[in-house]
Amino acid sequence: MKKIIAGLVLISASSVANAGAAGGAGCGWGQALFEGQSGTATHVLAGLTNAITGNNTFGMSTGTNGCSTTGTLSYGGKSVVSAIMNEFSEDVARGEGDALNTVSVVYGVEAQDRDTFAKVMHENFTTLFPSEDVTADEMMVSIEAVMKADADLSKYVS
Repeated sequence: MKKIIAGLVLISASSVANAGAAGGAGCGWGQALFEGQSGTATHVLAGLTNAITGNNTFGMSTGTNGCSTTGTLSYGGKSVVSAIMNEFSEDVARGEGDALNTVSVVYGVEAQDRDTFAKVMHENFTTLFPSEDVTADEMMVSIEAVMKADADLSKYVS
């Protein structure tokens, strides 16, 4: 029973993450049921209602249930790389670590090239982190530039 509840919570959490975006604001029965209410519990219940019934997917396909697919989707959260930026910078300085490995996975670097990724990032620490004020976006641009310049890693960036 605990696994079922945990699964429903995870499903609803992922639905809540895009409840206001995919299909548009107010999409699905969950949104209609809890219209005008706010708070985490309400959002979870609205997302859970939509996830269990699948009606927002139907609504997006048919243009019903207050859903529309004409808008542009957006993501308001942090990217994985920016969320672990501090740990990543420490790992790059050492040339190894979990955050460094995670970023290589995010960029789709295959297992046989991850040591190369770690080595190249370590060698280019000052390029990736030219100052303490570097932003995650600037760092990601630098990561991609460093990868493009390396013969083995260039295949992972376009």
